[in-house]
Amino acid sequence: MKTSNTQKFNLGLFVVITTIILVFALYFIGKKQNLFGNTFRISAVFNNVNGLILGNNVRFSGINVGTVKNIVMINDSTICVDMVIENKILKHIKKNAIAAIGSDGLVGSMVINIVPGKEISETLKPGDTIQSYNKTSTTDMLETLNTTNDNAAKLTSDLLKITTAIKEGKGTIGMLIEDAEMASDVKQTVINLKTASANASATVRELKHIIDAINYDKSMAAVVLSDPASAKQLKSIITNLEKSSENIDSVITNLNSVVLDVKNGKGTVNYMIKDTILVDNIDETMKNIKEGSVRLNENLEALKHNFLFRGYFRKLEKQKLKEAEKKN
Repeated sequence: MKTSNTQKFNLGLFVVITTIILVFALYFIGKKQNLFGNTFRISAVFNNVNGLILGNNVRFSGINVGTVKNIVMINDSTICVDMVIENKILKHIKKNAIAAIGSDGLVGSMVINIVPGKEISETLKPGDTIQSYNKTSTTDMLETLNTTNDNAAKLTSDLLKITTAIKEGKGTIGMLIEDAEMASDVKQTVINLKTASANASATVRELKHIIDAINYDKSMAAVVLSDPASAKQLKSIITNLEKSSENIDSVITNLNSVVLDVKNGKGTVNYMIKDTILVDNIDETMKNIKEGSVRLNENLEALKHNFLFRGYFRKLEKQKLKEAEKKN
């Protein structure tokens, strides 16, 4: 069967369209994988790549800037990942940038996120190795959750034992909850503490009022409080008063002894008080002395008028007058 020209044309058109589609597909795939653009290579070392494969995206500050080019295991705990980054991003990445492996969404493919460093650093050069951050894997999280679950179970068991003991009235808390008398005592203690606290507060307020009322310019209390010399002097005065008080007590004791002796009929004073004859004699003697004094004055006056002693008394009067003039 011969092929018509229409069929040949259709076949040729299909081949051309298919070729164009294939070229565009290769171009877009190559562009996505940075096969045709200007790129540079950097590396990062991880302990676990968490399912990262070749061709996964590399992001810088959330923007796709490259792809994973190569994954090489150096040893059992070191894996080197090579990344191809667009050349225009080179000036933005610094040497203190940090690479971390994450997932693109909850169930998406793995990606490498490059985070800028906080401090100022030099610009990254092609071929450099940047720092890496190893996230906790799902297995590690499950192990941690398992340990946490065991600890929670133990904690729950201990709490159950504690609550059971409290419910049975064991321990201080159990006694407080179950023993009504002890609870009442604790309540009364709290009330007493509140009362004591209120009284203490009132005392402090009164002391504050007293201190505020002190006139630091005129009052004696202010001088004692602020002047060390005055306070020392006042202390000395108080000490002297104590000594004087002791001496007064001693004198009073002696006076009590004397009064007791007089009361018991001892000593001259008691004799003078109780012996009436002696009192009469003393009274008579005093009268005689008084009469003798009067007579003596009369004799002296008589001597003044006697011509034998008149010159002597005048001489005495003149001396008295001279002494009075000298004083004036």
